[in-house]
Amino acid sequence: METQRILVTGGSGFIGTNLVNELRSRGHEVLACDLLHHEGEADLYSDSYSDYVRGDVRSYRQMERIFDDNDDFDYVYHLAAEYGRWNGEAYYENLWQTNVMGLKNMIRLQEKLGFRMISFSSAEVYGDYDGIMTEDVMTNNPIADTYQMNDYAISKWAGELMVMNSATMFNTETVRVRPVNCYGPHEAYSPYKGFIPIFIYKALHGLPYSVHMGHKRIIDYVDDTVNTFANIVDNFIPGEVYNVGSKQEWERDIKQYSDMVLDACGVDDSLVTYTEPEAYTTKVKTIDFSKAIRDLKHNPQIPPEEGIKRTVDWMKYYYRIE
Repeated sequence: METQRILVTGGSGFIGTNLVNELRSRGHEVLACDLLHHEGEADLYSDSYSDYVRGDVRSYRQMERIFDDNDDFDYVYHLAAEYGRWNGEAYYENLWQTNVMGLKNMIRLQEKLGFRMISFSSAEVYGDYDGIMTEDVMTNNPIADTYQMNDYAISKWAGELMVMNSATMFNTETVRVRPVNCYGPHEAYSPYKGFIPIFIYKALHGLPYSVHMGHKRIIDYVDDTVNTFANIVDNFIPGEVYNVGSKQEWERDIKQYSDMVLDACGVDDSLVTYTEPEAYTTKVKTIDFSKAIRDLKHNPQIPPEEGIKRTVDWMKYYYRIE
């Protein structure tokens, strides 16, 4: 395996942290970039190598300086983003500035410098599509079939369109990925995170939470996810787009996931209020992962029952819960 020089934006986030660890374990030279001040942050007064640098993708000049101050990167994994439907509604300025302007800044740098990019979209782009979600649905079906029901989804599809336009106009080389409900260690609680960390955090702390009935989802344990993402540099096909998620046969309804969380936390469901399906939210997503299996050796190993137990153990450690 040839060693690559790789920049990971959002490298201190949930997926970013796990991806950086995976890429480094394979011998790649990886620089993580994020908004956090960090004890291992690059020292402007030292010539020694640092594996972390602070930078805001919303600022073209900040990102340009990172490229100016480092040797050329072969690949950029662009993960930096504002996540989630309700986060996007409450903090829409941040969402649009980061998810759209931030990506546009990276595209402009790519057009100038010629690195290959892996751009992270989301399976949310499929909106309320009621068929099997293959990657070509977005380009082969009318807009009415894939109506995106929130700003987060819209921002991610806008990003994909920008990537495709740049490839057509400037011959940039990018692979787009659409992750599906990734979960696992290094994802701390926020009310805007996915339902798995929210359920676990509240169950561990004895806090009430709601489960919307009638929704089914596939969840993907982060070790499986980043293994597939790291494989992209070994078989990079410019212009391709991939759904990346767990096995279709592991799909469960949200109540079943809640039951797994309660069991792993050792509490009963007296904390839980069961409610009607959530409005303006897709009830069932049936997603095709065959392209990622074919091209990226995508092969999930951790079923939900085991992944949730591991995530509970990590949250107990993180929040110092005995």
